[in-house]
Amino acid sequence: MEVISIERSTYEELLASFNSFVTQMKTMAGRGTDKRLGEWLDNQDVCQILNVSPRTLQTLRQNGTLAYSQIEHKTYYKPEDVERIIPLVETRKKDTHSYGRLQWKGGDI
Repeated sequence: MEVISIERSTYEELLASFNSFVTQMKTMAGRGTDKRLGEWLDNQDVCQILNVSPRTLQTLRQNGTLAYSQIEHKTYYKPEDVERIIPLVETRKKDTHSYGRLQWKGGDI
């Protein structure tokens, strides 16, 4: 075992730097919990709320109708974004019954 001797002032600087680092990490970790993923919806939730198929949901994402975030290959949606497009989806469904297949900005539903 090797023993290294340093001056007290150097040790105190090192300790202060380490404590500052720990404080910054705790602050950053606290910011991550503010996002509360539990309030977000996943694909299955959104399909049930909008009463659409997974393929239609994919089209809504692709054409920019519905905003989303991806974390580790899983897709999440803010509830307020889903609520915002409910009237649009309902209107499009009613139109589908009258006119047959409906186009979503270049894609079928």
